[in-house]
Amino acid sequence: MLDKLQIVKQRFDEVSDLIIQPDIISDQKRYVALNREYKDLRILMDKREAYIEFTNNLAEAEEIIADGSDAEMVEMAKMQYDEAKTGIPKLEEEIKVLLIPKDPEDTKNAVVELRAGTGGDEASIFAGDLFRMYTKYCEGRGWNVSTVDFSEGTNGGFKEIQFEVSGEDVYGTLKFEAGVHRVQRVPQTETQGRVHTSAATCMVFPEAEEFDVQIDPKDVRIDYFCSSGPGGQSVNTTYSAVRLTHTPTGLVAQCQDQKSQHKNKEKAFKVLRSRLYDLELAKKQEADAAKRGSMVSSGDRSAKIRTYNYPQGRVTDHRIGLTLYDLQNIVNGDIQKIIDELQLAENTEKLKASDETI
Repeated sequence: MLDKLQIVKQRFDEVSDLIIQPDIISDQKRYVALNREYKDLRILMDKREAYIEFTNNLAEAEEIIADGSDAEMVEMAKMQYDEAKTGIPKLEEEIKVLLIPKDPEDTKNAVVELRAGTGGDEASIFAGDLFRMYTKYCEGRGWNVSTVDFSEGTNGGFKEIQFEVSGEDVYGTLKFEAGVHRVQRVPQTETQGRVHTSAATCMVFPEAEEFDVQIDPKDVRIDYFCSSGPGGQSVNTTYSAVRLTHTPTGLVAQCQDQKSQHKNKEKAFKVLRSRLYDLELAKKQEADAAKRGSMVSSGDRSAKIRTYNYPQGRVTDHRIGLTLYDLQNIVNGDIQKIIDELQLAENTEKLKASDETI
């Protein structure tokens, strides 16, 4: 373990030196990436120091116990020995998880798309409930949520809605939400009081930078149209909304959230880049998941991942068999406990896959 941590320390020292170099500071992209790496390595360095302290304490305690000449010192050494013996395995497990190579996509911002599935008006209302749940969760994390495009349901909610989330480690957290979400409850439109099952699909794309994906302008058809929905007089009278069609793939991205045509075009291009980037990423994830036999981040968007059962007040995540009887808090944005369990399951799979190298 110390050999592996020594390699990490060498990289930490190297990064510490690099981030104070003027040419690095002037290269914003590289500076941000190195700062992020420095922060991750700093956590490992703290664990390394704690690990060295434990191993030194263990060796010292063994020496005193073996000598046995001072009864009082032996008693203290036994306590020190027990503490180190208990602490070392726990610390080793923490270090193993930290040594798992991080997915570079995880630090990116995300574009999230919610679509009403089976269930008519109730599915649209449910998509609206999911949007509210994610908005509250993101706000609680200090992340910024910005709507890109939406189509409202006839009785509330959304037929579909797209929004950007920016902040720290957004995609690495929200990627676990991709898939089909199912709700079981009595719809507002139901007169007989019967429980119906409806569904909505959540898609999560890592936000692609311009250097991630190069789009040939000749491959994109641009259409301008009048925005719909709330936003004042100018919304329905000016051609501010933008729709982009990527001819080679048939992918479409549109934005009508801003009053400015230029800003809508910028946002739509950001979504289109993210969709194209996600196409490539999905292929990679599928290959990785097949390799690991992963149930957590397989990237299968048609998979039913979670059920929200209102009559029983429960939420079940089907990928890891987790059931929580805390529906009201969860739909109000308290989804961290579910995400924590999913991240733990993914890390466990990664650990199994890299046992021979870690």
